[in-house]
Amino acid sequence: MQPVLEISATDDFALWPVGKQESYGYLVLNGELTPAEVGTAVMQIAECNDFEPEEEHGPCPTDPLGTFLHGLLTMPDLFAAGGFRVSDNTTDAVFVEPGCCNGLETWRDWLEVLDGTGCSYFGHDPSLVAERVGDSVRLTFDAYGTDGSPVIELSVDQARRLVTGAQQDLQDFLSLAGTWAEQHLPAHAAAVTAALARALDLTPTP
Repeated sequence: MQPVLEISATDDFALWPVGKQESYGYLVLNGELTPAEVGTAVMQIAECNDFEPEEEHGPCPTDPLGTFLHGLLTMPDLFAAGGFRVSDNTTDAVFVEPGCCNGLETWRDWLEVLDGTGCSYFGHDPSLVAERVGDSVRLTFDAYGTDGSPVIELSVDQARRLVTGAQQDLQDFLSLAGTWAEQHLPAHAAAVTAALARALDLTPTP
């Protein structure tokens, strides 16, 4: 299980260094990314929230960097397209990709599966659903698809370890992004790091 961020095209972006990524592919977030990959992730999360905030959030800056970061730094509810991807490490087969309109800011819904209602949906087309059934967690690739949709069964303990590991990957990315921001966006480093923490539903690391 890995936290992944959906990436759109980066070819024309010039506000800070970014890596070359396949458009509409996924970037795995963890503490081992290169500076260019971190720049790509920060760019994408900012772009996800690049729309005109409400009037109470203040006027939009006129400089290109301030304009691009304005939504990320002022909107109360932030979005980071992606989610937790489930793969088979022995075969490198990807079983579950985040669905459309799913975001990393809702990753705690996996905890709801383990300790709450026992059921959560993670996007659509396909409609991934995770359900707790007794001592197991069942992942159905497309709950509304045709019969025979792929299903993965995990023990609750195994699912909990996977979610904990993915959460740590997100935390490690946030720590790395904080260091990156100090180097590449020194005037906005603290605000950007705090915004990333909100976008990923994490507590900023000191």
